[in-house]
Amino acid sequence: MNKTICNTVKIRAKYLCEYCLSPEYFSPDTFECDHILPFSKKGQSKSDNYALACSGCNGLKYDATHAFDPATGQIAPLFNPRLDIWDSHFCWNENFTIIIGISPIGRATVSRLDLNRAGVINLRIALRKIGEFPG
Repeated sequence: MNKTICNTVKIRAKYLCEYCLSPEYFSPDTFECDHILPFSKKGQSKSDNYALACSGCNGLKYDATHAFDPATGQIAPLFNPRLDIWDSHFCWNENFTIIIGISPIGRATVSRLDLNRAGVINLRIALRKIGEFPG
């Protein structure tokens, strides 16, 4: 991966995972510049096909572009940070610890990427206590 492109992706994402919104600064792992449309599915290595992803979201997304919406059982596209607006597909619970999918795209993405993994929830709780989350 071209370092210049990855730096552009990180700056554009404000150093937040573009799926679960975890901040890279507080992560023990380096975030990845993930192909939104995977290379294996003819995705190109251009900045508009990359999203900044924490290792958890990146690993769970793998080469998926669609997943089941648990509310309808239908296949829905995963959230695309270059095309979709986060607030149109997700919202937070009252204390900003749980991401709630509010559309087929949101629900499918929450499910496939397990956006409410225990470690991510614990990080959100800790960051809220020190005034660092949400950004």
